[in-house]
Amino acid sequence: MPTVKLRVQRFNPDVDREPRYSEYSVEAEPTDRVLDALNSIKWYKDGTVTYRRSCAHGVCGSDAMRINGVNRLACKVLIRDVGNEITVEPLLGFRVVKDLVVDMEPFFAQYRSVLPFLVNEDPTPDRERRQSIANQERYDDTTKCILCGACTGACPSFWADENFVGPAAIVNAHRFIFDDRDHAAGERLARLNAREGVWRCRTIFNCTEACPREIKITQAIGEVKRAILYGGVTS
Repeated sequence: MPTVKLRVQRFNPDVDREPRYSEYSVEAEPTDRVLDALNSIKWYKDGTVTYRRSCAHGVCGSDAMRINGVNRLACKVLIRDVGNEITVEPLLGFRVVKDLVVDMEPFFAQYRSVLPFLVNEDPTPDRERRQSIANQERYDDTTKCILCGACTGACPSFWADENFVGPAAIVNAHRFIFDDRDHAAGERLARLNAREGVWRCRTIFNCTEACPREIKITQAIGEVKRAILYGGVTS
């Protein structure tokens, strides 16, 4: 079986003053994933290596990290697509808790700030609140977000200002702003029309390139900007 060399950024705040790197060699097939190689390290070579993982199927988003300098999900990247010498590092812009694990609580606080849920105070109907296919298609793309943080960790505006709401939060606001069953679009747009809101975006497209679900994030941000400029959602 071929051998793969992994260079893993390490940082333990209890003992380290600065990040360092540890190198490991593991056996891996070209069709194995980077996550499989990390698991081989943790299970058989060095149990202190720390990273998040859960579903291992690209759904939970927990194993987002930089792989050879690119934000990706370790469970979706095959060894053959990144080569036999791989460097893995934590997402940029987040406080490192340990090794590849970053503090996601500020990220989720920004997510919660945009009211990422349906707001509709009309009397509850006997059946579900229906909408047309055309209306659903307006926000269908942004329903695919798995909150992995890859887009936010790729954003230079976020690197420069940790208070920036970030692309992931804007994507999740978009999902409800353009849902015609929802009644809180105006409140969300007001929250995003702020110093640390949507206008911090510089349209660099890093977020779109980093998204493992291929969401058109920059396009969605542009649509939110237009909704603010025009005083609400237009047809």
